[in-house]
Amino acid sequence: MRRTIEIVVSSLKMALQELWKNKLRTFLSLFGITIGIFCIIGVLATVNSLQQNIQNELKSLGNNTIYLDKWEWSDDGPDYPWWKYVKRPSPKFEQVKQIKERAPLAKYVAFFISSTDNLDYGGNRLTNVNIYGCSEDYEHIQPVELSAGRYFSDAEFAREANVALIGFEIADKFFGSPERSIGKIIKAKNRQLQVIGVIKKQGKTMVGGWNFDESVIVPYRFARTMMEERRADPKIMIKGDDKISSKTLKDELYGAVRAIHNLSPTQENDFSLNDINDFSDAVGQAFVSINIGGWAIAALSLIVGMFGVANIMFVTVRERTNQIGLKKAIGAKSRVILTEFLLESAFLCIIGGLIGLTLVFILTKILSGVFNFPIFISSNNMVLAIGICILVGVLAGFIPAQQAARLDPVVAIRSK
Repeated sequence: MRRTIEIVVSSLKMALQELWKNKLRTFLSLFGITIGIFCIIGVLATVNSLQQNIQNELKSLGNNTIYLDKWEWSDDGPDYPWWKYVKRPSPKFEQVKQIKERAPLAKYVAFFISSTDNLDYGGNRLTNVNIYGCSEDYEHIQPVELSAGRYFSDAEFAREANVALIGFEIADKFFGSPERSIGKIIKAKNRQLQVIGVIKKQGKTMVGGWNFDESVIVPYRFARTMMEERRADPKIMIKGDDKISSKTLKDELYGAVRAIHNLSPTQENDFSLNDINDFSDAVGQAFVSINIGGWAIAALSLIVGMFGVANIMFVTVRERTNQIGLKKAIGAKSRVILTEFLLESAFLCIIGGLIGLTLVFILTKILSGVFNFPIFISSNNMVLAIGICILVGVLAGFIPAQQAARLDPVVAIRSK
């Protein structure tokens, strides 16, 4: 064990001496490794961060949640059969109770409608504000975190109370802070709304979602007095128990909703059950291809870098031929010589990789600040970078190390 540590320490010292003695030559040779690691980790960090943010936004639409809608949530482009779905009946509020009775796996069922309109307060106006009307179970399916105030009470849901939760951006633009918003009266669709709560700041979204920062939420029974329900994109959200898979819940809902719609066994479904988990899986598959593309680009840089490191090691073997001959003459075995040069090659690549990781770290900080989009380097990516450096170092240094290990000590000592 002690001998192994001595070999590792000796190889590290030699790698640092080589780097210090021939700074420019070593740096240029390691530049390919640096760029390769920069490309790989940069792409992985960006893609992983993008994927994580999109997945989190999809989860914000409800974990283990099915959306009953007349529209199929798919991206078929010009082939999307909108003409088929537009004729379907829209979900109705009365169906919430029926679904609860016919689908025992449905733990929570909520109805909501939505619209956009202007929002006014004290002569100030915000345009294209989202207005959501939701029923009682909405909070259990889509938790709403508040930075000030409170959520709706059961009585407010039942008696068509003109109370509202507003987004953080609305509170900031109208009142300056969430706390100052509570109790204020705002106006939407010519109706007065009393602010009882401010939704916690969510930040920018990438896949749509609720966009709570610029939204208003009101109880459903009051919302239907503000907007025409059938034109307000009505939907029913169904959430099952966490122990029940969304597929199992979806299978039960098909039977329940078909019965509610009085469809015969031969009739086609006139509704859609959109599973959030399906979108999450699709996103994961899409990013697999993006990751493969990133690896392909980075592999070219690593190959170039590998030749650069191999060149350093060939030159190093030639410069140390006398030292190698002396070591072998006093009893150093070939495998020890081989190990020393392989370790030195690996250490050189690790140095190049650390430079690349540093550049990626700096870039992530800059991009996160400029675009207000969190980009991070995961610990798995850092371990992967070091692993790649070691592998590239071993591959690049194997032939030079083998050449050094096979040198005849007499010939090596006499060489100049």
